Amino acid sequence: MKLTTHQRLMMTFTFFSMFFGAGNLIFPPFVGAQAGSATAGAALGFIVSAVGLPILGVLAVTFAGGFDALAERVSPRFALILGMAIILTIGPCFAIPRTATTSFEMMVSPFLTTPSASAQLVYSMVFFTLSFLFAQHPERLSKVLGRFMGPLLLTLIAVLFMACLVHGIGVPSAPSGDYATNQLARGFLDGYQTMDLLAALYFGIVISANVRALQVDDESQVRRETAFAGLGTGVLLIMIYGALSYVGVVSGAIKHVDPTVDTGATVLTNLTSSVFGSIGTVFLGLVFVIACLNVCTGLICTCATYFHERFGTVRGRNVSYRTWQATFTVFSFVVSNAGLSTIIKVSVPVLAALYPIAIVLVLLSLTHRILGARFRRTYRWAVLLVAVESFATCVSSLADMSNSPLPWLEGPLSLLPLHQYQLGWLLPSLIGVCIGVADSLLHERRSRGSESPVTGE
Repeated sequence: MKLTTHQRLMMTFTFFSMFFGAGNLIFPPFVGAQAGSATAGAALGFIVSAVGLPILGVLAVTFAGGFDALAERVSPRFALILGMAIILTIGPCFAIPRTATTSFEMMVSPFLTTPSASAQLVYSMVFFTLSFLFAQHPERLSKVLGRFMGPLLLTLIAVLFMACLVHGIGVPSAPSGDYATNQLARGFLDGYQTMDLLAALYFGIVISANVRALQVDDESQVRRETAFAGLGTGVLLIMIYGALSYVGVVSGAIKHVDPTVDTGATVLTNLTSSVFGSIGTVFLGLVFVIACLNVCTGLICTCATYFHERFGTVRGRNVSYRTWQATFTVFSFVVSNAGLSTIIKVSVPVLAALYPIAIVLVLLSLTHRILGARFRRTYRWAVLLVAVESFATCVSSLADMSNSPLPWLEGPLSLLPLHQYQLGWLLPSLIGVCIGVADSLLHERRSRGSESPVTGE
């Protein structure tokens, strides 16, 4: 059985809603505001990495039979360790708490005369209660996000875009900040920082469950429908990122931004205040709350489903999906009250350690038939060398954050090509592939030699 066109649209809106959070809302306008008259090239670079990599991740994982099946090509233990690290990172340790803190900063903080910990506590409690209720049945998530929340978010973004079209750009600002030169490359690097690839590796779990709930029983068809939803999400993201980049250009023409102190939120606030007046703050806050609530709900579903499948029994006792869901919700609620700046500060180096490993796995999966299937050890060697580089970079970044730099570590890392662009893992990955091919050929030769019959005179 195949899904109807309406059902495929609903799956696409669901997938889009799970992806599109506060970071996705903030980055494109900031690109447009800085790039100004050179936004076309900057937006293209941003879209290539911010949309291309996650959607390739969805396709790679879907047709590999799931992320665990893909990661087990390295080793089963590696699949478990990396899987848990990614789930905890995109879940209760960083990404889920950030949805509450970001939406609080945009919806509530502007109306407070002084910062209030109690206000954040109450807001977080209401926010996570709603997310918990929406995430009760992951297989029915499309009925919440696909039918209502996703289309509502798209409508609000469309209103913002139309307001910009009516307002007009005027004279676009000159490229500034990081976008003063090499706009295409800078956009690509900023798109890489959205880190959506990590979430893409596991969102397929929830989408597949929703496809099965629509009476699709054939697993190959489930994978195809999940891939269709991923491609549809890619198209939506391209359109939205293009629109939001234009929004940034309009905002940058209204009021210049200082890249050293301003953010994408500042860009949007400047625009809505100018176009909508005082009600603009409420409008923008509403957009952020809906986007963050959608992503939070999707992440809770994803994390609870993963742990329920992996750890359905703990010390001889059955642990239900609902128990894992409640655990992650409560833990995220506690972490969220640490504050947005603290969460972001700690999460960036951790995410940067995991992302290169995920990229390499996806690229190896996409070339599996011509490379990995013939030379199985390329997975192990490429991932090993990339992991060494990425985690060394993570340790170095954390040391710098604590004002205890490690020059003995930073020195060798800085020798790697493109290290300054957070792409120092490229050379180790290529070396790992070469070693993996050689090791596979050597292992195959040894196996043949051991299987040959012993002959004598």
